[in-house]
Amino acid sequence: MKRGILYRSGGIKVSIVITAFVCMTLTLLVWKKAPLVAFLIPPDRLDVLSPATRMEKPVGSVKDEHEHSSTDRTLSSGTTLKHLNGEKPYYVPAVAPMTYSRERSFEQQKDIKNVTKLHMVEKGCNYAKGKWVADNKWPLYSGFECKQWLSSMWACRLMQRKDFSFEKFRWQPKGCEIPEFEGSEFLERMRDKTISLIGDSLGRQQFQSLMCMVTGGKGSPEVENVGWEYGLVKAPGALRPDGWAYRFPRTNTTILFYWSASLCELEPLNQSDPVTNYAMHLDRPVTFLKRYLPRFHVVVLNTGHHWNRGKFQANRWDMYVGGKPNSDKKLAEISNARNFTVHSIVKWLDSQLLKYPWLKAFFRTMSPRHFVNGDWNTGGSCDNTIPLSSGSEVSKNGSNDPVVESAVKGTKVKLLDITALSELRNEGHISKYSIKSSTGISDCLHWCLPGIPDTWNEILCAQV
Repeated sequence: MKRGILYRSGGIKVSIVITAFVCMTLTLLVWKKAPLVAFLIPPDRLDVLSPATRMEKPVGSVKDEHEHSSTDRTLSSGTTLKHLNGEKPYYVPAVAPMTYSRERSFEQQKDIKNVTKLHMVEKGCNYAKGKWVADNKWPLYSGFECKQWLSSMWACRLMQRKDFSFEKFRWQPKGCEIPEFEGSEFLERMRDKTISLIGDSLGRQQFQSLMCMVTGGKGSPEVENVGWEYGLVKAPGALRPDGWAYRFPRTNTTILFYWSASLCELEPLNQSDPVTNYAMHLDRPVTFLKRYLPRFHVVVLNTGHHWNRGKFQANRWDMYVGGKPNSDKKLAEISNARNFTVHSIVKWLDSQLLKYPWLKAFFRTMSPRHFVNGDWNTGGSCDNTIPLSSGSEVSKNGSNDPVVESAVKGTKVKLLDITALSELRNEGHISKYSIKSSTGISDCLHWCLPGIPDTWNEILCAQV
């Protein structure tokens, strides 16, 4: 009996030794993969580690649909010079743009000391619900000084307007915080990345706002104009280029805007006729987006204010579906056509995110107009200068742009919902102070800058 007990006791000791040995081996293997700090951070907060302590998964170069006819030449630095169908070349780094180095200079370490703070946003935060609160730290830049990026037609400080109290408010989401924006910290977070905004003139306002925010409104001669890399050059006889792209050399961050009022692919019906109509393919995203998507890390789309009969006629757009003129009378209604297009583009973009896992995609909801007693061409105005005279809080669930909200539902494309919070700010428009004021036309569509689009960018930056 004693002997049996001894055997059993010895077996238990052996089991304990084997178990301890296995546990120690596994611990050493795991330790080699991740330091102790990883065990001390809850799994849902691991993404707050700064880029200085976290290596991103390298992403190889991705060829787009046009590169089958390109010629490549590798430079001594390891950079590939690409020529696309005879166009000006652009540079594709041999090292994937999302790869970080563990070693940084003292200055770079100093610059990213607060990067972690910017990542610490609550998951599931509904930034569309909240209230406007007074804040003397605003605006984030000066409308007088941001002349390098800000169009004079939107710089209300350079106009005849006298009241600028609208600049002193920030958006406070309900139950969560928007991290305080700081330009150098944002650029460090976006190191080696490209941020692309594609849409109409409100998208251009958001782009100019972001450029002013990142630079603090100061002149930055070191910033490089790299529009030629994306074909964004002014064509002979054109009023402006199709967009702009700027690179910040210290972090290799690129911010660009491409003008596409409908987000649809537009095809001239007669190449030799300068005033030809255009096939507006409701089921095809704009060519620029399809072509350069592999190079983007953040993309923000918007469309809305050109979806009316007047704009269709002025732009000479003819609806096409499936490569043929649209014959569906119900789809021919403007509201239905926009709904169909937004859903088509979101569906396509969502399918691309599987191929480009580093890409974060957003669709911004429509920016509201505030014309009263008429429209832009019938004497409409927006003369109010008192902030928040119609309320300061958004408490409803659901977006005031149900088309975009329904399109992104169930996809990996995120909703940048700015409609309801912007509807409360009717005093922030350019109004009668615009350059068109001499014609009696008030601009109750576009916003003064600094102004409401700065908040759109704060919400965007909190989510990237």
